[in-house]
Amino acid sequence: MSTDKDVSPEANSNISPEANKDKVVIFDTTLRDGEQSPGATMTHAEKIEIAELLDDMGVDIIEAGFPIASEGDFRAVSEIAERSKDAVICGLARAQLPDIDRCWEAVKKAAQPRIHTFIGTSPLHRAIPNLSMDEMAERIEQTVTHARNLCDNVQWSPMDATRTEWDYLCRVVEIAIKAGATTINIPDTVGYTAPVESADLIRRLIETVPGADEVVFATHCHNDLGMATANALAAVAGGARQIECTINGLGERAGNTALEEVVMALKVRGDIMPWYTGIDTKKIMHISRRVSTVSGFPVQFNKAIVGKNAFAHESGIHQDGMLKNAETFEIMRPEDVGIAGTSLPLGKHSGRAALRAKLKDLGVEVGDNQLKDIFVRFKDLADRKKEVFDDDILALVTATTDGPEALQLVNLRVVCGTGGPAEAQIEMEIEGKDLSATCEGDGPVDASFKAVRELFPNKARLQLYQVHAVTEGTDAQATVSVRLEEDGMIATGQSADTDTVVASVLAYIQALNRLIVRRNRVGPGADAREISYKDV
Repeated sequence: MSTDKDVSPEANSNISPEANKDKVVIFDTTLRDGEQSPGATMTHAEKIEIAELLDDMGVDIIEAGFPIASEGDFRAVSEIAERSKDAVICGLARAQLPDIDRCWEAVKKAAQPRIHTFIGTSPLHRAIPNLSMDEMAERIEQTVTHARNLCDNVQWSPMDATRTEWDYLCRVVEIAIKAGATTINIPDTVGYTAPVESADLIRRLIETVPGADEVVFATHCHNDLGMATANALAAVAGGARQIECTINGLGERAGNTALEEVVMALKVRGDIMPWYTGIDTKKIMHISRRVSTVSGFPVQFNKAIVGKNAFAHESGIHQDGMLKNAETFEIMRPEDVGIAGTSLPLGKHSGRAALRAKLKDLGVEVGDNQLKDIFVRFKDLADRKKEVFDDDILALVTATTDGPEALQLVNLRVVCGTGGPAEAQIEMEIEGKDLSATCEGDGPVDASFKAVRELFPNKARLQLYQVHAVTEGTDAQATVSVRLEEDGMIATGQSADTDTVVASVLAYIQALNRLIVRRNRVGPGADAREISYKDV
């Protein structure tokens, strides 16, 4: 049997392909930057669930929120910190001492806490607090020093770094390092940079700034020009060893660097990018679907890695090549990102064990009570649909609720056609009382929503209504997403059914139920944002 000293260099490289590579730390900000997308607000329970999924898939650092923004944010970050297993738990703080203190209170119970403090350093951002270069430099030194006195792990970001004057950027980065920052994050806040600039900026900072070799450089890219992933990977080539990203690229405006894209790019193209991550890629698809569901942001069909069409082939030439050799037109296997290699449908004779096994194959773990609810829905669907496919089952998982809700649909009957206005007759259970209403509208969905509003009056404004088919065929389930806004509070609902109108009403009611929860949350645990990260 060989000892370590008997193993040749060639054999050693074969034993561990990653032995001579550098690890790229994955910093996920889905719960902070991703949740800033208009309408992407998550409930407390959803934030906890997503954090646990991120931790379980191997994310190194989870930016759990902006603790001073609201009581709800503080409570969520605190609970995520207490429940964390392997991941570093990070909170965001502006360059203000009360922010940093509040952030520390939220993350301090984590096994590995981090404070992330920032300030806008470009001319445009310096003008907001009306600080001179010297005054801003003093504040950076003061706040980073304060954060480091509280926590050994401090990240500092010069917001809008890519539009900050070079000499000043070098100056403030050096100040932050001397004050105790252990990670320096360089944000492309408005998605302005091109890949060649991204790599060059990181490289020059590492070569120029004293002490740069003692800290980790990170990159945070936005996708306004469609270059977030390219910019992040270019920054790594320039010397960055932490990528800030979100699931599905969720984020403000055009979004952030997508976690699944940079992770799979590094995995697939290790021949030219000799770096690795600790992400369990087989868990990508499940968390992508969950984030899409809880945020109410559907994933576009042709989205790289996690889109519905990412592994679909319609061209005859492509199909022929795939049948002969999958590598002909696929550079990665569906199984690598958690998509089942086969999609054998279930039917009405399939039992609970078969359903649980199918869910496990799809990367979905459910408890006994949730399985019971899904199984009831599955049997109902199987009676109406000859074959139930993987996407149908995932839609059923999406439609399950966590418990009793104030508003429940009992029965719906709609009459519509070319002869006049549509009519909806609806029966609902509202806080234990059975109520009914009949309304006319411009189409079956409008009539149904009006009937719901008659039974449950509200001022919620419909911001989004989307429908897409889960599978093919006229008996396919329709998945409907609804986003409502009321007095600054935003809630989303999503449901699936073979009847599009029923799915629409169920999604609308789900969104209303979420609004009720938020409407009743006052004081500790409130979701309403009191402070934005943009407030200086």
